[in-house]
Amino acid sequence: MNQDKTDLDQKAVEALVDRFRNDVERLRLELGKVLVGQEQVIQSVLICLFAGGHALLEGLPGLGKTTLIRALADSLDLKFNRLQFTPDLMPADVTGSNLIIEEQGKKRFDFRPGPVFTNILLADEINRATPKTQSALLEAMQEGSVSVGLETMVLEKPFLVLATQNPIDLEGTYPLPEAQLDRFFFKVLVKPPGKAELNDILVRTTSGDVPRASKVMGKDVLISYMELVRQVPSASKVTAYAAKLVSASRPDGDDSPKSVRNYVRFGPSPRGAQSMLLGAKVVALFDGRFSVEKKDIRKVAVSALRHRMVLNFEADSMGVTTDQIIQDVLERF
Repeated sequence: MNQDKTDLDQKAVEALVDRFRNDVERLRLELGKVLVGQEQVIQSVLICLFAGGHALLEGLPGLGKTTLIRALADSLDLKFNRLQFTPDLMPADVTGSNLIIEEQGKKRFDFRPGPVFTNILLADEINRATPKTQSALLEAMQEGSVSVGLETMVLEKPFLVLATQNPIDLEGTYPLPEAQLDRFFFKVLVKPPGKAELNDILVRTTSGDVPRASKVMGKDVLISYMELVRQVPSASKVTAYAAKLVSASRPDGDDSPKSVRNYVRFGPSPRGAQSMLLGAKVVALFDGRFSVEKKDIRKVAVSALRHRMVLNFEADSMGVTTDQIIQDVLERF
């Protein structure tokens, strides 16, 4: 009888994983209607989505970062707010503020929620706001709540911050502090399209109606899939492998390669290992597996760690990048 129950459980898991994969494929198709190419970017954003993590998309203007995020919100039928970050943006413009309301000779405070009270928040050009304003997102991104005055309000789930930034326009920008960067699940690099993709973009966007993504799943289904991700088992050796990669990415690590010891000032925090393991669970489900393998960890390692490593001056002068150093770590293990 126990064997029968195990078989039923196994069949139920397989059916759930198949349904997940089918919905993910439908989601890819809808996003593909709006964004040409960029399969790796779409893959990374979907990993963040199902893992319940925030994503930082870095790329030149006009590469479809905002378009992708809007299309994702449309295909999930979630509440969506866009916030354009500018130097004069204040923390209250993000979180909301208390207003004094006078009624019948009496005054009271009335809280007006800001754009952060949503399911998907597009933080456009986040590095154009001052550090004071950027810090308004710290509590929301980590704890899923907002504190205004003495009151703390819990944000509705799911809550995702999908932020964009331009890597080359330095005038009027403020680098994101390490505490802010560490709260992003992945940092995703958006590269320019190739010649064939650029031709397809021109055909789609300069003739006829501009395509729009259709709804694929609702909030309840998305939340159930996010819960499924956390139920994917991870063998102790796979968990230890993620921990080993993070440890080796620190200059004081016992097994750190030479490039890490020479060029890294500060290595990734435990959030880096958490992001790798959760991201690997999503990758396993994408492949139709209900277990994590080392190859899944390797697939997400660069996106999970690249923004969590601080390089020294020598690395800057030599043109060494975090991506190169992470590859050194991966080649060692």
